[in-house]
Amino acid sequence: MTVARRRIRVRGTVQGVGFRPFLHRRATELGLTGWAANEGGDVVLEVEGSEPTLDELVRTVRERPPPLAAVETVEVESVAPAGGTGFRIVASTPGADPDLRVSADVAPCDACLAELSDPRDRRFGYPFTNCTDCGPRYTIVRAVPYDRPATTMAGYAMCPACQSEYDDPSDRRFHAQPNACPECGPRLTWTAQGEPVSGPGALAAAVACLSGGGTIAVKSVGGYHLACDATLPAAVAGLRARKQRPDKPFAVMVRDPAAADALCLLDPVARAMLASPRRPVVLAPRRAGAAVADEVAPGLPELGVMLPPSPVHVLLLAALDRPLVMTSGNLSDEPVACDDDEARDRLGPLVDGVLGHDRPIAVRADDSVVRAAGGRLQVLRRARGWVPQPVRLPVDADRPVLAVGAQLKNTVALARGRALVLSQHLGDLQHWATSVAFEQAIEHLTGLARVRPAAVAHDLHPDYRSTAWARDSGLPLVGVQHHHAHVASCLVEHGRTEPVLGIAFDGLGLGTDGTLWGGEFLLADLTGFRRVGHLTSAALPGGDAAVREPWRTALSWLHRALGEDVAAGLGPALDPRWAAVLSLVRSGRSPETSSVGRLFDAVAALLGVRSRVSYEGQAAVELEALACTVDGARAPVYPMALVDGVLDPGPLLGQVVADRARGLPPARIAAGFHAGLAASAAQLACGLAGAHGVDTVALTGGVFQNAYLTELLTEHLRRAGLHVLLHEELPCNDGALSAGQAAVAAALLREPGTAPETICGEPLAKSTTRSRSPSS
Repeated sequence: MTVARRRIRVRGTVQGVGFRPFLHRRATELGLTGWAANEGGDVVLEVEGSEPTLDELVRTVRERPPPLAAVETVEVESVAPAGGTGFRIVASTPGADPDLRVSADVAPCDACLAELSDPRDRRFGYPFTNCTDCGPRYTIVRAVPYDRPATTMAGYAMCPACQSEYDDPSDRRFHAQPNACPECGPRLTWTAQGEPVSGPGALAAAVACLSGGGTIAVKSVGGYHLACDATLPAAVAGLRARKQRPDKPFAVMVRDPAAADALCLLDPVARAMLASPRRPVVLAPRRAGAAVADEVAPGLPELGVMLPPSPVHVLLLAALDRPLVMTSGNLSDEPVACDDDEARDRLGPLVDGVLGHDRPIAVRADDSVVRAAGGRLQVLRRARGWVPQPVRLPVDADRPVLAVGAQLKNTVALARGRALVLSQHLGDLQHWATSVAFEQAIEHLTGLARVRPAAVAHDLHPDYRSTAWARDSGLPLVGVQHHHAHVASCLVEHGRTEPVLGIAFDGLGLGTDGTLWGGEFLLADLTGFRRVGHLTSAALPGGDAAVREPWRTALSWLHRALGEDVAAGLGPALDPRWAAVLSLVRSGRSPETSSVGRLFDAVAALLGVRSRVSYEGQAAVELEALACTVDGARAPVYPMALVDGVLDPGPLLGQVVADRARGLPPARIAAGFHAGLAASAAQLACGLAGAHGVDTVALTGGVFQNAYLTELLTEHLRRAGLHVLLHEELPCNDGALSAGQAAVAAALLREPGTAPETICGEPLAKSTTRSRSPSS
């Protein structure tokens, strides 16, 4: 038999997923000798044996890797046979090119859940049970290669039993870095009034508090949750008051899929994602009579439901067996608390007790949020369970690029080669705590990769905290227009580089003409764009005040579309301050915006749905919910005017006002608005696509979180023969803006002669950099 030896390098998400134990088992089964090690972000192995068995091992690595692995490339080279016996896992090395391909955090697997509930098992009831197929990963990693000394488990020496599992190639905990048990691992603590309680008594105290209608903080995988009994209206209302969150819906955690089915109508896509190892919050239609308090999601037809992401949550739900509100441990719009001292200071005043533990969190990660609609999945918030799973760039980032995202729903991203790694959702940078988390996320990403970016990509808005950080960084800058970045993020998700027609509907983003855009039709690829169509502009009286008070935008649009007499006639019904705001509109001193998001606000206010909001997008969310109560086939279709690439909602608003005056139900008018916007946008898109020779339309921007509008518009476009790109794995909102910025910068920096301080797309007037306008 001819003996050969091969050196194999496996790239992808191959650390923290049991890849080396998997290789050990397979190589041993095949009678191969050699070794395997982590090197940087890769797994490298040398194996020796017959040619057929070596080929079989390579096929196994490529086609049947461990379930949590994501193999991107397998490089194989022949080397000289070295002899030896057995197959070993050897010490890891940093490698010349460390990467961020560490596994995301993974919910408890079935085998660990069985141990958790088995009184005969030594891990019975142990809230930190894990193995190579599950448990914390990214949130405990401090450095790569991913080995125990480089995690927050470094301070826990394994007991003999755990060490034996860790050293046994046949055990599923072989080289499971967070491996622990009650004898040697982390412990729960309960802190309330009186002496702290640790160990099993901590869980019992937390259960007693929840059972009595109390509110607790729970230390999860990537940060703290705030929890209360979701069936008790007083408990939920109390949490709302403490958290300063009057209306925004809460997520509900339930014990198992059957309990979720009792609350929500789950299609196969939603059900599969709910039970997936990612454990996101899944938005789904609420069942009539669902056994949760109305205060959980006031006035909305959907519930956000999730299954336990950690053994701690599994044990809580097993003890209580009722739905629990499980919301981020923060004040509204701030980052989730993850440090124990931070939790005590920030969350202590909000709760009756804290269920914590002594395993540190290296990097915070909030819950991910997804929505299943029309048979597809849409990620709305990408965090725990996804991060740091890389996204493949459609172009090479020859020089490392850091992208710092937007002001709201901020994420940051690091691009190198074809790999793009987004941070977890960070939140609103207007808050000091989020700004701190933003800088920590940058330090964590660049520190793990041990890379200094060659450039920083940023938004054009001069008042964004992320833009200020970029300018203060001392690194070469690439400015990327907000809506170009939105379209680019959709291109990244679909691996596209060729021009498309991007429809970018969102709240507000600074345009290259110094006005606020948000209803854009862009002919775009990764290296540039041209604004070929847009919604007509209207004043935004009071700037940010108009975002918080949609009635202001309604008054502005009435004045713009229907004239001063109509605005003055309807103003008193909108708000007592109407005359002062109308005067401001007339003055011409307010910023102008083409935002579709603000048009939604205006219609919501005109229909009496929402004149003031307590969270971003509230008026639009409630307007969609109202429209969904109407049979779409019976809804009117309100027309919009199309003139030279400009979408004018004047006729639509006139019909809204007229139908409201004659007593048509607001739900039918809401449906007519959605239908009219979709039909008119499709008409303009078809004309523009034909005129510019493209056959693909990308739908992007926060407005397309609206599933009702998205389905209507997609149907129109597809019937017209156009190919439609939709977001699925990346959010359509500003949470993916950093991905688009990074892709644009990577593409531009490949162009010959590209210099720092590049501005993408149309030239940016110098005066724009000095203007001040509302944040998006």
